[in-house]
Amino acid sequence: MHVVVFTRSTPDTAARVEVDKNGSVTWGDAAAVVNPWDEYALEEAIVQAKNAGGKASVIAIGGEMHTEALKHALAMGLDEAIRIEDPALDSTDSVAYATAAAAAVQKLGDVDLVILGKESIDVATDQHNYQIARKLGWPMLSYVSKILAVDYNAKTIQVERLLEQGREVLTSRLPAVMSVMKDINEPRYPSFIGIRKASKATIPCWSLADLGVSLPAARTRTVRYMNLPAREGQVEMIEGTPEEQAAKLVDRLLEEKVL
Repeated sequence: MHVVVFTRSTPDTAARVEVDKNGSVTWGDAAAVVNPWDEYALEEAIVQAKNAGGKASVIAIGGEMHTEALKHALAMGLDEAIRIEDPALDSTDSVAYATAAAAAVQKLGDVDLVILGKESIDVATDQHNYQIARKLGWPMLSYVSKILAVDYNAKTIQVERLLEQGREVLTSRLPAVMSVMKDINEPRYPSFIGIRKASKATIPCWSLADLGVSLPAARTRTVRYMNLPAREGQVEMIEGTPEEQAAKLVDRLLEEKVL
């Protein structure tokens, strides 16, 4: 069984993201980290590949900054890493991303399962997950919180999905595309030996020509980035006993027509 997982580097969740004078998004000196949702996908890829006696591959689409996410994945225990970079992918939309991702999976040729994190926190979207499945023509299993069974001979998988209304159990044929929730596992920490091995790894970089694919015309485009307007407010401390403070607070709320 060959499992492929996609990942990317994103700003640390504690980073202060701003737009600089050139109109570029920057997060200063804050470090880039593996997209937090992807860590669960990486762990599950390792587990499923090991259970089946197969292999797990990790792919990142984008510039050199995403190499760190790939090395983190290798240090965790994935078998191989690939990065896809091409000038044509700059300033494109999620359909272009999905087109390149699906082509990479098809180039590998023997993939049984594609696993992705719930979403990418830097762009706050998961639409590329569904678009990859559509490009491949495979079933899409979203919001998976548990893999219940995999029949490697029959090429079927049974999963539990976490929905707003409850939980759903369903069976799908393989190959399939899956997005996972954090309930599915506890991501491992890279070992020291794994980190040293990953630091020496040579990660191949594929272009769109290597994938034998051209991108569709973009359906959306980014016009510009802007910083959020500064928020202004005043703080007033209410003195007195708790009872007096509560009474004054109610009076002020009524005065401001909040109540």
